[in-house]
Amino acid sequence: MSTDQKPWMDGSKAPRERAEALVEAMSLEQKIAQLHGNMETIDIYAMTNDVSSNDEMEQLAAQIQIKRHVAATEELDIPRMRVTNGPVGVGMGDGTPSPPATALPMTIGLAAGFDPELAREYGDIIGSESATLGQHVLEGPGVCLHRTPISGRNFEYFSEDPYLSGVMGVEVAKGIQDHDVIAMGKHYVVNDQEVERFRASVEVDEHVLRELYLLPFEMLVKDARIAAIMSAYNRVRGTYATENRYLLHDILRREWGFEGYVQSDFWSCRSTAASLSAGMDLEMPDAKFLNEDTVKAALNDTSLEIETVDRALVRRFTQMFRFDQFGKDYDPGEIDAAAHGAVSRRIGSQLAVLLKNDDDRLPLDPQAARSVVIIGQPDYVDVACNGGGGSSKVDPLYTVTPLDGMQDVLRDLGSDASVSKVTVSRDLSDLDQAVAAARDADQVVIMAGMVATEGADGTTSHLGDDQDRMIEELLDAAPSAVVVLKDSTPVLMPWIDKASAVLEAWNQGAEDGHVVADLLFGRVNPSGKVPTTYMRREQDSLYHDRAERHPGVDEGDGYPTIRYSEGLEMGYRWFQSQGIRPLFPFGHGLSYTSFELDDVAVSETVTGATHPLMVSATVTNTGETAGAEVVQVYLGVPSAGQPPKRLVGFRKVHLEPGASQRVEIVLNPEATAKPFSVWDYELGEFTIPVGDFTVYVGTSSEDTPFTETVTVLE
Repeated sequence: MSTDQKPWMDGSKAPRERAEALVEAMSLEQKIAQLHGNMETIDIYAMTNDVSSNDEMEQLAAQIQIKRHVAATEELDIPRMRVTNGPVGVGMGDGTPSPPATALPMTIGLAAGFDPELAREYGDIIGSESATLGQHVLEGPGVCLHRTPISGRNFEYFSEDPYLSGVMGVEVAKGIQDHDVIAMGKHYVVNDQEVERFRASVEVDEHVLRELYLLPFEMLVKDARIAAIMSAYNRVRGTYATENRYLLHDILRREWGFEGYVQSDFWSCRSTAASLSAGMDLEMPDAKFLNEDTVKAALNDTSLEIETVDRALVRRFTQMFRFDQFGKDYDPGEIDAAAHGAVSRRIGSQLAVLLKNDDDRLPLDPQAARSVVIIGQPDYVDVACNGGGGSSKVDPLYTVTPLDGMQDVLRDLGSDASVSKVTVSRDLSDLDQAVAAARDADQVVIMAGMVATEGADGTTSHLGDDQDRMIEELLDAAPSAVVVLKDSTPVLMPWIDKASAVLEAWNQGAEDGHVVADLLFGRVNPSGKVPTTYMRREQDSLYHDRAERHPGVDEGDGYPTIRYSEGLEMGYRWFQSQGIRPLFPFGHGLSYTSFELDDVAVSETVTGATHPLMVSATVTNTGETAGAEVVQVYLGVPSAGQPPKRLVGFRKVHLEPGASQRVEIVLNPEATAKPFSVWDYELGEFTIPVGDFTVYVGTSSEDTPFTETVTVLE
């Protein structure tokens, strides 16, 4: 049929014009068929309520991966829209089983890189592989915040800081969409905990919602032109996120100008007319509410208008036309596993955080030890630590185990040291043998960590399976042992005083074994920074003995209410406001070399509210090893109720020994990130307060020795 008969297939027309022409040609039944996914309905609520372990969540996820798509309407040339999960690689996509892909380091690790270029490369890999596998949509990036360290999905999200999360999320989204794959920001909004996620309601003040939790989503919409948003499971102020017109229409579309479509999280749609009218456009993964019977009934009783149905379809089809997803055959290709694995290894090596390194214990000398033993529990020494559990789990093309990776790297470095591993059972019943092996080895590498899962928050920030005791006894036996953590969120370290060196490697994915060995033996210099604060004690957390903050309290509505009563005092803002010294502060990260910041300058000390401010500094590598440092700029805002500091800029600098570089960081008051702004209740918008702002410059939230006062005038 010619484009005269199917004008929506005319590529010379604008995407929205094509979408409108297509919807105009559709019958009611065809329209309804395009409002929902096509997975067989599963009672997900009952199933997740019984989940108690990572293994069980993975089994559940395997059951729901079979069909992640919206069916084709062939007579109108509407393709089957294939959807794959993210955001730590191409996860459960359309197919049986889901196609294998590169298992990348988890998102929290990417944030630790403090490097937007790395984020763009990360998104490029995901977008490239999604396109190669014939997928149209990648459900990611996730930009909810790490409000608590025990949230089960912290591994999928970037950070406790909205600016860092937004900057990195924008670059990941751009990288994905560069390949004509729709990126989907999730989970909109305040889906910061997994506990009772299908029922809980979040109560949060407007200025807190705006300045913290909405900000990275706003950056995705305005700075990345993201094509899709996924609405969350939870209620917000008593109304489900999928039915929340204030969030989906007033803020997302009217204020921010979002032109894409909103998809429900899987089974988060709870109604027909209410969801569509509020601004949700696509129900996934099935048609529990947006089926022929319910939609037609709603149209007949006028609780739903056909124009609202049309609006939802035009929004999605516009994005599909924008990314040229019509008129193409499904022809999946083959991923270049080796090439993408090499990129993953390079990215992963830039994310690890050297938390502690007394007496320069690291890097290890590959020629000094004749025997190296790796000791830890199965998830951390037997296999590559491959991300968290749940629907974002990647089926890896290949993996490199810790033993194989260390043997490869030592061989490449010309070392003939023998490498062995000792696996400690989860119940520690064989810990004595591991302790004996530690005493006999020249060098001991303790590997421990945490693999979190969607669907379940932790109950504590301690390492699971009594790993704290394991680490402590191994350090007693081998005081020179180094500790490698493979975490999905910051953890408590009661053994920290006994450890001379601690490297946070995160869940690295496919190249785990190589990345960790590269770092331990100095092939790569660690340059990551802490993206979420490590506390010293559980009592230091904002949720300790505060059930209304987590896991929530039934206040008489029949469901838990979670109150963000800490306000803006979340993350490092909490620790600084409360005067609590963290174990490792936000932005902290050591190196195998040393750096010096000097000649710090601020372009103006008196400025207008709309004038950009330039912060500059000279960074010098004063050591003997090439490495990277992150210059960080924080701002103290002269407004009541504001925490001491907020991150407003950063720049990662790679330097050879003895080299210097001048770094310039621009603080633009009119940027989407709103570095100078606060929410004004009276005006109902962001405003910049008049007064004295304090500019802090340094290398972590606690190490900001350079300060300057800038007076902002009206």
